[in-house]
Amino acid sequence: MLMHRRGYPPSPPEEGPGHDFDVDADDIVGLLETRPHVVAHSYGALGALIAAAREPERVRSLTLIEPALHNLVPGDPLVARFEQIGNAVIATGLDTDPAALREFLRLAGATDVTDAPLPDRVARAVRRAHGSRPPGDARLDLTALRNAGIPTLVASGGHHEAIERICDTAASQLDAERLVIPGAGHFVTRAAGFTNQLERFLASAGHDAGGVSGD
Repeated sequence: MLMHRRGYPPSPPEEGPGHDFDVDADDIVGLLETRPHVVAHSYGALGALIAAAREPERVRSLTLIEPALHNLVPGDPLVARFEQIGNAVIATGLDTDPAALREFLRLAGATDVTDAPLPDRVARAVRRAHGSRPPGDARLDLTALRNAGIPTLVASGGHHEAIERICDTAASQLDAERLVIPGAGHFVTRAAGFTNQLERFLASAGHDAGGVSGD
């Protein structure tokens, strides 16, 4: 099963001005009847973690791909910079300082962004993110999730040290398997070899069930 988060057709629009991880969590909890594998990416990983914490017995496994968990690495200047520019884009959208906006977009996978006007698809993504709840507002108890014993994989693309530090810390706190697959930047699922590694992990966690996947 592929879940499209609110604001991404064919799902309905956001309930507020931007993404909200608590709304994402409510939607995910409603899809856990079959005890699926849950695979989530970036901001979407916040909702997945909240849902898993609410109903750990209904999650067969959890895969987090470059989760937006900046607050796991307090005091790290590189992570702080990454969070700062991300929060600026959330707060001001297309009015963000052009250099900071393009820096963040490249980190977020828009590798074709230059000093020229933004491509339409990228501008739409910025508008969609504008007004979202900042990831740092999420309250997550990773210790409780670890104690629940959910098999967990944390994956990244090896393209930015701040993201690697976040993923390393998340894997440590969740007692998770750690995977780095370079080649596709933030869009780790597109990297050669990722699918095989994910299939291996899901099989180790019990591959007979369906899954819920979302960005």
